[in-house]
Amino acid sequence: MRAGIISIFILFTTNGYSQEFNVKNIPDSLLTHANAVKRYEEFTLEIKSPGKFISHERHVYTIMNEQGEDFSKYHTYYDQFTTIDYLSAILYDSNGKVVRKLKRKDLPDHAISDDETILSDNRVIDNNFNYRIYPYTVDYEESDTRDGVLNFPGWEPVSSPGVSTVYTKYTVIAPKNYDLRYKELNFKTPPVVSSEGGKITYTWEMQNIPAAEEEPLAPPASNIFPYLMVAPSDFDAQGYKGNMSNWKSYGEFIYNLKKGRDVLPDDVKKKVHELTDQLKDPKQKIKVLYQYLQQNTRYISIQLGIGGWQPLDATYVAKNRYGDCKALSNFMIALLKEAGITGKYVEISAGENADPIITDFSEFQFDHVICCVPLQHDTVWLECTSQTLPAGYLSGFTQNRYGLMSDENGGRLVHTPKYDFKENLQIKKIKAVINEDGNLTANITEYLKAMDQDELEGIIAVYPNDKIQEYLKSSIDLPSFETKNIHFEQNLSSLPSITVSMEVNAENFAQVTGKRLFITPNILTQSSTRFSEEDNRKFDIELHHESTLIDSVEIAIPQGYTVESAFHDINLETEFGKFSASAIVAPGKIIYYRKREYHSGRFPKSDYSKLVDYYDQVYKSDHSKIVLIKQD
Repeated sequence: MRAGIISIFILFTTNGYSQEFNVKNIPDSLLTHANAVKRYEEFTLEIKSPGKFISHERHVYTIMNEQGEDFSKYHTYYDQFTTIDYLSAILYDSNGKVVRKLKRKDLPDHAISDDETILSDNRVIDNNFNYRIYPYTVDYEESDTRDGVLNFPGWEPVSSPGVSTVYTKYTVIAPKNYDLRYKELNFKTPPVVSSEGGKITYTWEMQNIPAAEEEPLAPPASNIFPYLMVAPSDFDAQGYKGNMSNWKSYGEFIYNLKKGRDVLPDDVKKKVHELTDQLKDPKQKIKVLYQYLQQNTRYISIQLGIGGWQPLDATYVAKNRYGDCKALSNFMIALLKEAGITGKYVEISAGENADPIITDFSEFQFDHVICCVPLQHDTVWLECTSQTLPAGYLSGFTQNRYGLMSDENGGRLVHTPKYDFKENLQIKKIKAVINEDGNLTANITEYLKAMDQDELEGIIAVYPNDKIQEYLKSSIDLPSFETKNIHFEQNLSSLPSITVSMEVNAENFAQVTGKRLFITPNILTQSSTRFSEEDNRKFDIELHHESTLIDSVEIAIPQGYTVESAFHDINLETEFGKFSASAIVAPGKIIYYRKREYHSGRFPKSDYSKLVDYYDQVYKSDHSKIVLIKQD
């Protein structure tokens, strides 16, 4: 650390002030766009052996306003692998005067539990000063001992948009013969390396980083901000030794961790044969066994020691009828094995907004497990924690990303299927009547497919019918309306769909002014998204979801009206998607057709003005009105 930095961090004087944390000392350049300022941060990792390290960390943030409140809070997790040796929290006012000081005994300490967790040794200590006199500063310091190593904490010099950084440092101290692996993302600042007394020290540091403005449709933080990944080569967790120098060796560890845990009890073996022996098609066997899994087990999170990585054995799951993602996937693989089908264990990062895996750096980057069944001409993917998804469908939870497949040959990265705009569909057919008072009555049928039915499928899977009805009613975006005769029907194929039908009555849907009727032909799919122009955009554009939306609308209109102002047809083709809309007024009716394709991808920041223009044109078309005038 530079001597100048050391001198300014002499924290406490007899009058209880830390002058360095006076807000006046923050450079003006670091206040622009800043909701919080990272004043000082250090993280030191001392590796003692492949199975043990000691860490020390300190985080000092000045909270400038309500938008920076997340950085005033602190959470630290521990389990049977981790001992918290020291923990403190200090609150300063804007002048750097100490308002409150807390030690570990003063902080809430509780088990991590929820409705799906029955066994866990994970605990959390957290703090929120609930101080709202801006600006103010929080100072958290912690030292831990970790027995059982599978991964190391990384380093984020920039916490997020809206946060500037005064000074941050990351240090690793290791035995000289230790094979430390690291990868610098979005920065090129090689560490300062020194050695002394049989140890080697790596130090990275950064300072005076202005806050970046939050930009719409920016790539994930791991793609645009500096991030350091640090990982072991040889490691040891509760006596289970492994090496993760590459994906192959890491997969060998995962395979050995679950080896021999796929033995089924005799009654379950018998059931497998009863269900599958008469079937010839492997896909039918997979489907039947997957349904057996869904009907006879449920997801329960179990996190005890090495059990955070090692699945419960198949006999335990068969007997107790529950398990976590690891255990249920392992159980499914055991069922398939008994039927003569090979299933594969795949670690993956779950969630629609999960960060992408860094494929050229083998490290523990996963938080979920699924099952993959490679067949001669196809591959079937199974989400074993769901009791409702059809066989072969992963949903937005794990589609279109890399996972680590582990078997007797070690590990290799595989990619899950992507559902694009040809599979993800929302198709509405609306037959409506508008009277001379502007009131609307409509029969609506909506067809939702693949990822576009995921949210509704999740509601149907969990809630009773009255709550489902409420949800479907809430999907209607009209200022004042009533619904009746709401029905839905599911099709549980490998690309599932849901068909919804309902009747809607909406008063004053069309504006009536004298002899004129103002009618918006796009009844239910009006875009609300517009973006502001940015003169100096910093980041590329990233679009994730792909989908196709089609609206076919027929509106019966009162007799005696003619067109005063027609709808302007539109047809747009851009790299971001396609949009077309048209409307004609025929005798006694309006016929409207709209189609929009959402495309995904990474686009250069120079294209942002094109995207703004595209969304503006869609917005204007969606809100366009046809003006009818009554003839005398």
